[in-house]
Amino acid sequence: MLPKLVGLRNLITVPNYSRTKFFFIALAVLVIYSYGWRVTEINLGDLFRDFHLVKPLVKELTQPDLFSREKKSQTTEIEFFLKADSNNNQTSSGSNEKRQLVLSQSSGQIGDRLTISGRRLKPNSEGTLFWVNEIEQEFPLGKFKTDSTGKFQKDITVPPSARGNRQIVKAIVSWPEGSLQASETLRLTFDKMVETLFLALMATTFAILIAVPLSLLASRNLMTETLLGTMVYYVMRTTLNLLRSIEPLIMAILFVVWVGIGPFAGVLALGIHSIASLGKLFSEQIESIDAGPVEAITSVGAKPLQVVLFGVLPQVILPFLALSFYRWDINVRMSTIIGFVGGGGIGFLLQQWINLLKYNEAGTALLAIAMVVITLDTLSAKIREKIK
Repeated sequence: MLPKLVGLRNLITVPNYSRTKFFFIALAVLVIYSYGWRVTEINLGDLFRDFHLVKPLVKELTQPDLFSREKKSQTTEIEFFLKADSNNNQTSSGSNEKRQLVLSQSSGQIGDRLTISGRRLKPNSEGTLFWVNEIEQEFPLGKFKTDSTGKFQKDITVPPSARGNRQIVKAIVSWPEGSLQASETLRLTFDKMVETLFLALMATTFAILIAVPLSLLASRNLMTETLLGTMVYYVMRTTLNLLRSIEPLIMAILFVVWVGIGPFAGVLALGIHSIASLGKLFSEQIESIDAGPVEAITSVGAKPLQVVLFGVLPQVILPFLALSFYRWDINVRMSTIIGFVGGGGIGFLLQQWINLLKYNEAGTALLAIAMVVITLDTLSAKIREKIK
């Protein structure tokens, strides 16, 4: 009877203990994520409240500048004189029918409302109005569109930027002409994307050549049999971990100062970080090899170099190749950010376009990056599958 009671008590105690343990674990997780939510200042309402601010930017990014036609333009201008006394304004004479632009008045002061009329311009075309002051500073006044007869009319205001006496109001009408062809943006993006691919390729190649011997020195199963080897092992692992902890962006800033702006700085930054990453991955592959072949070669008196060449490398060559292709794929993506600090490639071009608010051109670069990354990811996956 007593054993039955003990067993019944255990059945009652274990579930209670499990429920209590689960309760404390759930409570700890809840506390951690509640604190994380507060520290990171997550506010889901901002996603909906301020979406209108980013909507125009997203719209332009999704309209990349891929193809264009040669643009023709027509420029015409008319004089305007800035007067201190607005009571002496002169009305522009309408008798001169040869003029392509006509102002409602030929003189005035800052803040005056003017009506500008255009005629004999390119029909059904878009144009832009500019105000040019006496020191030849140019300021946009707005856009217009001509009708089927080449006329337009628009109200403007004399801007605060008007300086001096003689001012110019200029209208530029532009229209596409000729066959559709690759835009200048697309051609420039293609050139920089090729540079990005080779930047990543050279960085990965240099990293492989250095990471392979370093990974042998950082492998526990090869180096910890002697005191000297153990010391080398720990020094090498520590060095690789330190290099891996430094972001490539920081390295790129350092090398841009060292060797100057350009793809060479990007190759060095990505190469150093790739050495550390591949060295760690390669060493882990070496540590997981079958010890049998190594012991067999060692037992017949093979030297350390012969053990590596005939006992270690044949077992890891295929994983090494797979990891190398994967690292090249990573370096292509990372080179985009490296370019933001002067490391060359498509990232440098993308950063320039974003700074100049040229989001259509930036959209072209983003599209090219996405296509190349998708292609490389697919290609590297197939290669890794074949060589496994």
